[in-house]
Amino acid sequence: MKSLGQSSPHESAHEHVRGEAVFLADMPPLHNELWVDFVGSPLAHCRLRAVDVDAARRVPGVVVFTAADVPGHNDFGPVFHDEELLAAKVCQYLGQPVVAVAAPSRAQVEEAKALVRIDAEPLHPVLTIPEAIARKQFIGPTRRIARGDVAAALAQAEEHLSGELILGGQEHFYLEAHASLAVPGEAGAMTIYSSTQHPSEIQAVVAHCLGLTMSQVICVCKRMGGGFGGKETQAALPALLAALVAYKTRRPARIALDCDTDFRITGKRHPYLARYEVGFTHDGRLTALKTDFYSNGGFSADLSLAVMERTLLHAENAYFIPNVEFTGTVCKTNLPSNTAFRGFGGPQAVAAMENVIEEMAAHLDIDAYRIRRLNCYGIDKNNVTPYGQVVQNNTLPAVLDGLARSADYEIRRSAALEFNTRSRTHLKGLALTPVKFGISFTRATLNQANALVNVFVDGTVQVSTGGTEMGQGLNTKIRQLAADQFGLPLGSVRIMPTSTEKNINTSPTAASASTDLNGTAVVQACAAIRQRLAEVASRLLAAKGIDCSPAQVDFDGGFLCDSRCPETRLRFVEIVRQAYEERVDLGERGFYATPGVGFDRESGQGTPFFYYTNGAAAAEVLIDRFTGDLQVTRVDLLMDLGKSMNPAIDRGQVIGGFVQGMGWVTTEALSYGPAGELWSCSPTTYKVPNVTDVPADFRVDFLDNPTNTKNVYGSKAVGEPPLLLAVSVWAAVKQALTAAGRRPPHLSLPATNEEILLRLAAAQETPAGNGLLEQAPAPALAELTAATETV
Repeated sequence: MKSLGQSSPHESAHEHVRGEAVFLADMPPLHNELWVDFVGSPLAHCRLRAVDVDAARRVPGVVVFTAADVPGHNDFGPVFHDEELLAAKVCQYLGQPVVAVAAPSRAQVEEAKALVRIDAEPLHPVLTIPEAIARKQFIGPTRRIARGDVAAALAQAEEHLSGELILGGQEHFYLEAHASLAVPGEAGAMTIYSSTQHPSEIQAVVAHCLGLTMSQVICVCKRMGGGFGGKETQAALPALLAALVAYKTRRPARIALDCDTDFRITGKRHPYLARYEVGFTHDGRLTALKTDFYSNGGFSADLSLAVMERTLLHAENAYFIPNVEFTGTVCKTNLPSNTAFRGFGGPQAVAAMENVIEEMAAHLDIDAYRIRRLNCYGIDKNNVTPYGQVVQNNTLPAVLDGLARSADYEIRRSAALEFNTRSRTHLKGLALTPVKFGISFTRATLNQANALVNVFVDGTVQVSTGGTEMGQGLNTKIRQLAADQFGLPLGSVRIMPTSTEKNINTSPTAASASTDLNGTAVVQACAAIRQRLAEVASRLLAAKGIDCSPAQVDFDGGFLCDSRCPETRLRFVEIVRQAYEERVDLGERGFYATPGVGFDRESGQGTPFFYYTNGAAAAEVLIDRFTGDLQVTRVDLLMDLGKSMNPAIDRGQVIGGFVQGMGWVTTEALSYGPAGELWSCSPTTYKVPNVTDVPADFRVDFLDNPTNTKNVYGSKAVGEPPLLLAVSVWAAVKQALTAAGRRPPHLSLPATNEEILLRLAAAQETPAGNGLLEQAPAPALAELTAATETV
């Protein structure tokens, strides 16, 4: 029986349930191991006058290191070397590591940390996008993607709107905080166990900062307790702190941040400011759009330029717009560097585009879905993106039409409008929004992967790839691919920990492309071994009187046979043993590079994506006029995932991604103090969606789409696109509030209860309107109280 296409359990499900899945902090302490921590900057921006560590060094068992102790380079970074392992002269964010402290116990470390004295001269901190813009404090150049003549089209447009949208950041909130264990070896070698999405980057930065070669450093990652992009680049600093201590002491060294510290010193989803001008016809057809995006990058580049690039590549979302100009600028501030987060700049772009649609709909007094469907990318025309890529095998119209039907959109939309005209206590909103998400790294170099497959003489298989498992099911799908290639049960295939010793120069597990890349490399490796085994089998079958070429050998159910004579079968393990006797190679390294992708950043043109994953969501919300309380009452999702490898894993990813996105657009508000201190630094002050926030009526379906034949198994990536569909919830809130105030509110994202209540209060002062959005005047406080009591 084939496992692909089946809902196989997560590869580590039983270990997770039994508490046997080993995470980094679960690894037993090694002999002579040191515990590592650090003392950070006391200010968000300051110049170091003096760092006194003498008293700390006198604590028995304690070792202390500063920037002067770094044996190689003190600077590092994924793109530019604009970060420091330990701050040497200037600190650029609150809590930035200045002194590394290590000891055999946490208690000793805490005692020593309290004795470190940092004398710092305060410098002015820049914390917000508007202040960075005013000071012209940016990271990298402003990027631009354009098509047509935007200025002329805006001037000639029948209708014209302009405005801005403020989009907040988001904490990754992985359950396992950053952790690393460094173990020194012979001849200066170093093994790093890291909770990371990018083992090759950990290998590279450790070698760079310690003055080693990459061949002297091995990075290993068995699994992570969540990542969501937060462990793509930012696992580097904890790994470096542990590696520095291990290198200097020649003892194993371990660091594991507590959750509050992790919150405070690691980057998050980028906050954005989007300013737009849009031109359109009286019936809602888009003719021109100009959007200027500004992101809060934090103190260093990290991946902010790449995040902004993907924003520009998704700024039109699912709509054909003949004249566009999108610009993106990364602002430098004195906060921890913001970084990759599921969606990687795409969510901010889609939210900005859907905000424009909602503004247009309110202005024209028509249903926003009519505008979305009217401007949706076409099949044979209106199917070229602003950056010049043709939207091939476009399923967007089918997804939108299919969801509008299955969700009874028109009936429920009319019912919501009617509800808003008579309810004195509540408002309803219903929005149906699409997503077109490009699959591939926009840096062409990263679209490669290698895999190692070993078949043992007992008929079992080991598979190693450069992909990392963070709960998303990558290893489960890899296991299914290998098992089906050899016609084996899943139990015969084991996925090994990711190690730079086995898989070299790997790309991060990111961009939703890891199954595509690593899975295809695995299939290629398996195919080479299959060919050798098929040759052995054809000879054995010939000895039984069956004339069979290697191409006619089938692998199924643990047996090999001639596809024309399935009754004569040979056990897989017998063929493997015979191959070993004949000195046939039973191991293979596969390699895959995504074909046909490339993007010119200077011209803003190219084919950055291998294909698109499409989807749509219809979200219905209920808002309490009195308190601003928000309930998401029903959600309908329809996704085009091609041919699903594992429907259960994919369904979990769709639901989980949407709920995480729902948190970003509704409850997850980051709050900072005037000195750059993060106030929302724990689950008590930062609200991720609760189980009670998940819609009670939650419907998920997949589009039947066999057209994506060029990808492995005909599948499509699923990791990031569902998160962007949660913008439908925010759009539904905006629609509901528009009904309250008869013009669209300046609703920021996230739409927290407090934000909603502020917009409801502002709506009380809004002049009356007419048409589709008209309703009875908003009730006064006394009326609301009376109405609530009668209910």
